[in-house]
Amino acid sequence: MTVNPTGDATPKVGNLVFDCTDLDVMAAFWGGLLGMAETSRDEDWLDLQPLEGHGPVLSFQLIPERKTMKNRIHLDLEVADIHGAGERARRLGASPAGEPMGSPEAPFRVWHDPEGNEFCFVTAG
Repeated sequence: MTVNPTGDATPKVGNLVFDCTDLDVMAAFWGGLLGMAETSRDEDWLDLQPLEGHGPVLSFQLIPERKTMKNRIHLDLEVADIHGAGERARRLGASPAGEPMGSPEAPFRVWHDPEGNEFCFVTAG
């Protein structure tokens, strides 16, 4: 663990990890959606580029069982147009979890990735 300049041992988020049953499907979906290339892989783990080029690494860990309950954490993805982003996500394999919500000026919409993990498109601003 790196000690920051103030002298405490505050952790840094290194990876955001998705459990999944198919590394290829998840890499194709999330890499395609976010425009991120695969950087490393072994038989049960895959990393994409760091988010925003300097943030945490989006990682995928192979597990035997499928998702059965709602996520306890999810990604909010800021976009200028939630409808256009949703159509792009649909072409990559996502499905909507419901109708757009929120105010007409700043709507958001919950989606499911190909393995059922929730994420939201939120109006940037």
